[in-house]
Amino acid sequence: MNLQQLGFTEFFEQQYQSYETNNKLVGRVMLEHKHSYRVMTEEGELLASVSGNFAFHAFSRKDYPAVGDFVLVEKMQGEARAIIHELFERKSKFTRKMAGNEIDEQIVAANVDIVFLVMSVNADFNVRRLERYLVAAWDSSATPVIVLTKADICDDVEHYKKEVEAIAFGVEIVVVSAVSGQGIDELQALLREGKTAALLGSSGAGKSTLTNALLLSEQMKVSHIREDDAKGRHTTTHRELVVLASGACLIDTPGMRELQLWDQSDSLATSFSDIEALAKECRFRDCTHKKEPQCVVQQAVASGELEQARLTSYFKLQRELLYIEKKANTDALLAEKRKWKQVSKQVKKMK
Repeated sequence: MNLQQLGFTEFFEQQYQSYETNNKLVGRVMLEHKHSYRVMTEEGELLASVSGNFAFHAFSRKDYPAVGDFVLVEKMQGEARAIIHELFERKSKFTRKMAGNEIDEQIVAANVDIVFLVMSVNADFNVRRLERYLVAAWDSSATPVIVLTKADICDDVEHYKKEVEAIAFGVEIVVVSAVSGQGIDELQALLREGKTAALLGSSGAGKSTLTNALLLSEQMKVSHIREDDAKGRHTTTHRELVVLASGACLIDTPGMRELQLWDQSDSLATSFSDIEALAKECRFRDCTHKKEPQCVVQQAVASGELEQARLTSYFKLQRELLYIEKKANTDALLAEKRKWKQVSKQVKKMK
């Protein structure tokens, strides 16, 4: 397998020139498990871990490799193992806030060209959740494509598609059925050699089934949804990059019931461009769109032009992003202090 097929473009080639590369190989992270990595190189697949020096200079989760990352590794003689010495700068990344109370960035997929936002057209369909995914997708620097799955068990796919069109302006929508094959060719056409796509969506949305359809195999384990509420169990338990017959790379990810945003306030305006456009017409420049007179946004809600639920979602995401921004800035200052304290200790030891 050559590096170009894995997506190693000129963007990464320029970085490669600045590294010390003697006895080292370029690899792409195919799978990650507790700081142990499966890395694909031109000499085959290697099990890798980061060097001590790498770990010493890594101060947060984003400093470590993630699935889709390119790394520079040193192969251990006579073994299918390697040490990671360098992490290439990412050209794109789909991120979220780590689950729980910890305020840190988790990289779901790195160096992707296309983000497939997967949602099934059944009882688990939720446009508010899709709005959240779109904010993160626009921030990733990849192209979002909405994939509506399980069309074979839906009597009115057009109804769901219209709901999506009302909130996803300018985003391509592909309706698929892994059972009948509907829409699979459309997705395959987007997956050319050297391109990387990531499948993102909630549990039971059909990501693993879709991966198998694109792989033309049963490589990914599949779980059935619950009959009573159409919600699924986690099938994929880890992020994994696979190479398709076309030469494209595909990253399958575990289902996320809740996607907590991470520092994506700039992308909020893109995802809610309809509200942002209305806001420009408000009488007051600092209008909060709640009780001010001559608020065009509220007028649009009253006339039925704008759905109240969409405006409520906009406010909710605004508040969430503001909180994350404030908390992240505070934590970043603390992390910087810890970093320099550690460096200072190391310098004293060297004297």
